[in-house]
Amino acid sequence: MWLKYSKYFLWLAYAYFSYLLLLITLQYIPYHTDVAFLRIKQDVIVFNHYKIAFFTHVYTSIFLMIFGAFQFSNYIQRKNIKLHRISGRIYVGILLLLSGPSGFVMSYYANGGLFAQFSFMLLSIFWMLFTFLTLYFILKKQVIQHQKFAIRSFALTLSAISLRLFKYLLVFFLEPLPMDAYRIAAWSGWIFNLLVAEIIIYYKFSRISK
Repeated sequence: MWLKYSKYFLWLAYAYFSYLLLLITLQYIPYHTDVAFLRIKQDVIVFNHYKIAFFTHVYTSIFLMIFGAFQFSNYIQRKNIKLHRISGRIYVGILLLLSGPSGFVMSYYANGGLFAQFSFMLLSIFWMLFTFLTLYFILKKQVIQHQKFAIRSFALTLSAISLRLFKYLLVFFLEPLPMDAYRIAAWSGWIFNLLVAEIIIYYKFSRISK
C-alpha cells in the first residue's frame, strides 16, 4: 500500500517545491536588481554579462521544472506521446540554449570562493552534457540510453531544490557559518541527486537486462 501511494506523495512534494521556486522567480518580476539574492551580489550585477546570465537563468529555469516533469509522467507517455515529445524538445532547447549556459556564467561568480565556484561549473557542464546525450540517444533511437540520461539530466535540474534544502538542513541541525553551509550545499546538492539517479537507473534497468 505504501508503494501505491508514495508516488502521489512525491508528486505533491515536487509541486510544493516547484511552487516555492516560482515564488523566488516572482521576486524578480518586474525587473529588479536589488532584491532577494541580488542584494548580496551588488558587486557583480553591474556587469552586463552577469546581469543577462542571471535573469536568463531565473526566468527560464522554472519552465524546466514544468516540462521536465512531463517527461516522467507515465500517464502522458501512455496517453499522449506527442506531448511527451514536444515538452522534451522544449526542455532540451531551454536548457542547452538558455539555462545551462547562463548557469555556467553565473558559476564563475558564485559565493563561497573557488570551492563553490568549481562545484557550480561542474554542475553546469554535466547538466548540459547529460541533456545533450538525452537528445543524442533518442535521435539514434537508443531508447534505454535516452531514458538513463534523461534521469541524470532531470536529477541535476532538481538541484535547484536540493541545494536550498541541504543548506536549510545544515543550518537547522549543525549551525555552521553561513558561507560554510553554502559551500557544503554547493556540492552535496547535486552529487546527492546524481547518486539517487544512479540508484534509480540501476533498479529500473537491471530488470530489463535480465
